[in-house]
Amino acid sequence: MSEIAGHVTVLDHPLIQHKLTIMRNKETSIAGFRRLLREIAHLMCYEVTRDLELELIDIDTPMAPMKSPAIKGKKLVFASILRAGNGLLDGMLDLVPAARVAHIGMYRDHETLEPVEYYFKAPSSLEDRLIIVVDPMLATANSATAAIEKLKERGANNIRFLCLLAAPEGIKRFTEAHPDVPVYTASIDDHLNEKGYIVPGLGDAGDRMYGTR
Repeated sequence: MSEIAGHVTVLDHPLIQHKLTIMRNKETSIAGFRRLLREIAHLMCYEVTRDLELELIDIDTPMAPMKSPAIKGKKLVFASILRAGNGLLDGMLDLVPAARVAHIGMYRDHETLEPVEYYFKAPSSLEDRLIIVVDPMLATANSATAAIEKLKERGANNIRFLCLLAAPEGIKRFTEAHPDVPVYTASIDDHLNEKGYIVPGLGDAGDRMYGTR
């Protein structure tokens, strides 16, 4: 795991990198892509929650009472930027099934590359919770920036952003808009093309998950 400029953390675990390579391959099937996205979400969730605060609670094992560590504070919130974010969300919930979930509906206008919001639903008391926002791609960062702005408007103040791939242009835009939100990614790719897609990237994550065009 390596940190860049104190704001972006690249999750370079060998299993993450190996699975990402298979996902990038255009010959990988829809079923394979979906399965790998869920698996890689498990591994990334492990890293992004590494520093959660713990407290000791009293429990009884079959042998004796003891004080044992448990996650402190209110339940986590995983915020999925629809629709592709749900591929990461499913894997995250496998590890933290008690987490609350927010859904943020954003799609990118292919002419302007600007985000268009169509849905927002989040748990209460966001100001008291750690929010982990998930979306496979940080490309132009327009959708991610707008989604986090919506969460902040609802009181969220402890936010992390998790993505599979990031473009340098997206990182710059995102960090300028939200310097208080750390980014976790599996790879920083080379650049965006004229249509706003990450290169070399892996194509459109939502289309590859759901078999759409």
